[in-house]
Amino acid sequence: MKKTLGEIAKIIDGQLANESDSGIEIRGLENISGARKGDLTFAVEPHIEEAKSSKASAIILPLDVTNFPIPSIRAENPRASIAKLLEIFTPKLQIPEGVSDQASIGKNVKLGKNVKILPLAVVDDNAVIGDRVTIYPHAYIGQFAEVDQDSIIYPSVTIREHCRIGKRCVIHANTVIGSDGFGFTTKDGIHTKVPQVGNVIVEDDVEVGSHVGIDRAAMGSTVIGHGTKIDNLVHIGHNCKIGANCLIVAQTGISGSVTVGDNVTFGGQVGTVGHISIGSNSIFAARSGITHNMPEGYFGAGFPVQTHAEWLKMQAAIKHLPDVMKKLRRLEKLLEENQ
Repeated sequence: MKKTLGEIAKIIDGQLANESDSGIEIRGLENISGARKGDLTFAVEPHIEEAKSSKASAIILPLDVTNFPIPSIRAENPRASIAKLLEIFTPKLQIPEGVSDQASIGKNVKLGKNVKILPLAVVDDNAVIGDRVTIYPHAYIGQFAEVDQDSIIYPSVTIREHCRIGKRCVIHANTVIGSDGFGFTTKDGIHTKVPQVGNVIVEDDVEVGSHVGIDRAAMGSTVIGHGTKIDNLVHIGHNCKIGANCLIVAQTGISGSVTVGDNVTFGGQVGTVGHISIGSNSIFAARSGITHNMPEGYFGAGFPVQTHAEWLKMQAAIKHLPDVMKKLRRLEKLLEENQ
């Protein structure tokens, strides 16, 4: 793929810093450090200064950056611009339409138009597959499960019985949706399983990373709200209700029966106790431990979770503890000598 810088500026609705650069030929996209002649990259703060030494032929920058030493396009949102260009410059995968002879399709399965079901995929009895769904090898779609139109199910994904996947969802390799919730009763030291008879509902436009476990509800549904994005290696317990447009980063664990509002961000390795509510529009920094109900618009960090500002003060104070301890020992020694 080759495009001139002028063509790219029109595609992303950007402004060339210098119209004389419009004919520069771009053959690929790269990050700042890896870019070479013929590549286009992008930069936002705090990487603007670093980008000045890039070997890229051109760079996409925020609108307020001027006098840059490399040919550039000014754009309102450089990240969104490069994302749009990545779709254009990345060759589309060629996947044959139809159902492979080597796929296993059960009884009473409903298949939509233009589906792509690859070899060794299994669609079990009474499942429903919507229009233009792609199912990769070794994926398993359980009995009475539903995958709605334009969704992509990558290799070795398991979608258990009665679970429902919405429109335009992406489920990455080795994820399990609808595994049994962790429910047991204990009597006389013996753990007895509580049947997990609910399901998981994944609403439209959700993306789920690799090696994610989303447990089915004991009764009712575990719900992942529309537009939510889940990173790799996340666990969501049974009967959770995750709101719309949340971001859940790698190794986060959300215990059972937690209700999460809309637009909540969990940093890496965040953990929660069960049966709590977390308000909308909140952010929790990496390794936060959420132990009680949280209000809307909260910015938390630390374990147990506290406001981010309080956590920063505590971290700053901890750095001074060795000096404080030395002073304390000196004072103790002086007191002993003067007794």
